[in-house]
Amino acid sequence: MRDIAVFTGSAHPELAAEICEHLAVPLMPTKISRFANDCIEVQLQGNCRERDVFLIQPLVPPTQEHLAELLFMLDAARGASAGRITVVLPHYAYARSDKKDAPRISIGGRLVADLLTTAGADRVLAMTLHSPQVHGFFSIPVDHLHALRELAHHFRGYDLSNTVVVSPDLGNAKEAAAFARLLGIEVAAGAKQRFADDKVVINSIIGEVADRDVIVLDDEIAKGSTVFELLDRLRERNVRSVRVACTHGLFTNDAVRRLAAEKEIEEIVCTNTVPIPAAKRHEKLTVISVASALAEAMRRIHNGESVSALFH
Repeated sequence: MRDIAVFTGSAHPELAAEICEHLAVPLMPTKISRFANDCIEVQLQGNCRERDVFLIQPLVPPTQEHLAELLFMLDAARGASAGRITVVLPHYAYARSDKKDAPRISIGGRLVADLLTTAGADRVLAMTLHSPQVHGFFSIPVDHLHALRELAHHFRGYDLSNTVVVSPDLGNAKEAAAFARLLGIEVAAGAKQRFADDKVVINSIIGEVADRDVIVLDDEIAKGSTVFELLDRLRERNVRSVRVACTHGLFTNDAVRRLAAEKEIEEIVCTNTVPIPAAKRHEKLTVISVASALAEAMRRIHNGESVSALFH
């Protein structure tokens, strides 16, 4: 792979380094500095000319800083005559801004997609977008991976004879059903309404969960408001145990500690699409790497092979 060049910003260099280990290529250095007026300057310190360039950068807090870094990296790669530029987005934070559900608001997911394209992206490799329609916000090719296989591999180590997968809402029910099929178990879903960023109400659960072991599956967990609301409904149905799984473990406002304090929750599982600092680690928290899946997708993109084959 002499004609591949991989760079990363400051969002998650550990994941980028792990991906490069799987690809057996070096992670090229990136210099990010600031002028006296606080403006960002980015320099890609590796040859890009006519190379297949991959820029790895999840949009995680501080999200706007990391987005700016990514846009500058794209512009630098384009100016350096890169043959093709692929943005690797392990976490696309603006995917949650996917609809106009209030007057006079922007649809950030589409706007940021346009910004990435304008800055020079030729294609995008994403992991577990918040909703399917976000894929259509991009006018360039998008390879959309999910972490269900990695999560399913982890949970196959448990006795699943009395287990059911529960989606917190109907919007995520399709993913939960696919996850349940991988595990060979049943699926249920909550009927959720969101009134604010941290205010949700789940009125009922569709499916049988009484006296069962539950795996709650969501795409991401930030404050944990949805999980706590769902946990109340599960308690009312006397579930035996709860394990919480998600792809993107943002865990803001001591969410890990608060979730771990719930006696029904035996384990919290997430992937390393976003960095998990030591302060957020807990004995109940298990972090699964998706570096090999992203590396294989990047290899297939580079070689012109099918990425959809990874789902079979």
